[in-house]
Amino acid sequence: MLRPPVTIPIAFVRGMVSGVQARGLPSDPLLEEAGIAPALLQEPSARVTAEQYVALFQLLIERFDDECLGFLSRPMKQGSLALMARSAISAATLEVATRRCANTFRLLQDDVMLEPVRDGELAGVALRFSPATAACPTFLHELLLRVIWRVLAWLVGGQLPVARFDFAFASPPYAGSYGKIFPAPLQFDCSRSAFWFDAKWLQRPVRRDEAALRAFLADARTHVIVPRRADDLLSARVRGHLQHAQPAWPDLVATAEALHMSSSTLQRRLAGEGTTFQSLKDELRRDTAIVRLNASAVPLATLAFELGFADSAAFQRAFKGWTGSAPGAYRRGGA
Repeated sequence: MLRPPVTIPIAFVRGMVSGVQARGLPSDPLLEEAGIAPALLQEPSARVTAEQYVALFQLLIERFDDECLGFLSRPMKQGSLALMARSAISAATLEVATRRCANTFRLLQDDVMLEPVRDGELAGVALRFSPATAACPTFLHELLLRVIWRVLAWLVGGQLPVARFDFAFASPPYAGSYGKIFPAPLQFDCSRSAFWFDAKWLQRPVRRDEAALRAFLADARTHVIVPRRADDLLSARVRGHLQHAQPAWPDLVATAEALHMSSSTLQRRLAGEGTTFQSLKDELRRDTAIVRLNASAVPLATLAFELGFADSAAFQRAFKGWTGSAPGAYRRGGA
């Protein structure tokens, strides 16, 4: 079965380019090279494909030879993430691997330290910034927490369930989009940014070798910044069913029957995951439309049919409601 498409809120794109912008460098050429119309940065509801987001991430790293995207006082040169991971793969346990990652990270730059922390039955990693960088952009907190968590999770086999994410800043306007990036309870206005997990995981063995490291590094930038879907959630099963059924776009009753439950049970369980059937359907149609508009010259009437709309006008109204822009703004070159 095809996996449903993934799109990224424009707020994370703005954050990604804010480091080079703060240095007085233009970001529009990089956005355009990644296939992102710069005008979308002004639309609060705009989104980009996961492929565009990764392409922009890679362009920024390669153009400036900096895996921290211009946010630190000196660049973290390409290969820094690989060096951290390599320093940890021979560790016996996650606890030792975490210390090794923290020590290697400290050698690579001067602005922030990774601090292994404990709080009762929870263990975690906190970010401790130097006084000169204490007021750094929120995206740097988001980026470092995401990258370090995903590297540690990879070291112990791919899973490291997080109990809580703490952020040393106020809840941003786009915090509603955090759920897929940071899939755990969130706390804002904390004294430090950190992620926490059951301390029992510290004794998990590291299960990676040099061959696994090479495979991970071949697509590491995608692994660490693109949201991972929780396939065990009912919402993921609903999205998968809707994706497979296109262009039929079954309704709530038909979907519940396909998943062997009543409509009321489906609605109740989705509500427990913080969503609804209609929201999932609209999100999938939105994401599919964004991907198709970026990757093809599909006529709007054809796309409207594929997405289950009566006509092109109805699709265009819905798309503008989802993203704040007309579909044409998502064509490559805005065509």
